[in-house]
Amino acid sequence: MGFAFQIFSAPAIAVVPMFLIVIAYAAKIRLPLGLPAGFVAICLGVAIAWGLRWAGFPVFTTPSGGLSFGLHLPKPDLAGWGTLFAGYWGYLTVIVPMALFNVLGSLQTLESAEAAGDRYETKSSLMVNGLGSIAAAFFGSAFPTTIYIGHPGWKAMGARIGYSGLNGIVICVLCFTGAVGAVLHIVPIETTLGILIWIGLVMVAQAFQETPKAHAIAVAAGLIPSLAAWALLLIETTLRIAGMPLETAIPKFGSDLFIGGVIALNQGFLLTSMAFAAIVAFAIDRRFTAAAVVCFLCAVFSAVGLIHSYALGPGGLRPEFGWMAAPGFAAAYAVTGVILLALRWLNRFDQTHGALDG
Repeated sequence: MGFAFQIFSAPAIAVVPMFLIVIAYAAKIRLPLGLPAGFVAICLGVAIAWGLRWAGFPVFTTPSGGLSFGLHLPKPDLAGWGTLFAGYWGYLTVIVPMALFNVLGSLQTLESAEAAGDRYETKSSLMVNGLGSIAAAFFGSAFPTTIYIGHPGWKAMGARIGYSGLNGIVICVLCFTGAVGAVLHIVPIETTLGILIWIGLVMVAQAFQETPKAHAIAVAAGLIPSLAAWALLLIETTLRIAGMPLETAIPKFGSDLFIGGVIALNQGFLLTSMAFAAIVAFAIDRRFTAAAVVCFLCAVFSAVGLIHSYALGPGGLRPEFGWMAAPGFAAAYAVTGVILLALRWLNRFDQTHGALDG
């Protein structure tokens, strides 16, 4: 949605390329000379943008600052590793859950690729992720690598294994030569975002198409925590611009927004999205024991702070880990699990009773 807002904030240069991408790929049509629709759309957007700019319409501005062409190779940051054991262990309560979410995101991407007809080995895929993260850390990167999302969308666009290789080569060349700034001086970023809109549409469509029809409600249920996370991002951004800390603004929301629920759903939303979808899907199939197991797992996750738990302070919103970090949620999930087990017993009793009556 952030990309969609950015596109529609610059309609003169971004809306036409977006529709060309979505229409061409949705209709699965080939453009003249076999040119990719995404490439043609970006070129069209650039032409429109510069044509309007030369005509005196300031539809976009180039980034400020000069260009820094040259050879900018990564430099090892071994000094940071020397202090690793001096105090970084105190951040493990944040690092471990974040690493867990990163692994789960990669697993979901692999599952999405398999649903699109391409199966990749889990062990080797995750191993490359881990090695990539460690290698990047030696050069000062604080960001772990992850398997890139949107496999069905890229595949539908005609991308194959060579696309990934070429992607990596082009990005390396742009970064190592300082040419990223030059590209942004020529190509308005808004003209490229239609590709990401298409990828997002394909991913959401796949979530509904590749599951049994009866499980569509479960897919919808799984979207709720992610929507809450997006809503919180908008709220925090707005408050930051207004100069009001989140902890100061919370009492002012009252019953207009129920901000406490938004924050609780945001914390560990990747896990709760999976859990909500699983519980509803198992309930649809009347697999009450499986649904109960998911609820009990959620109770444990809530108790230790992996989901729903948070603390507010001068530094803003942060996860809160520890035993019984979110006791209300832990109790609610546990009770729901017990109810599900009771439903299983009642369902089994009803089936037996019906068989005897027959």
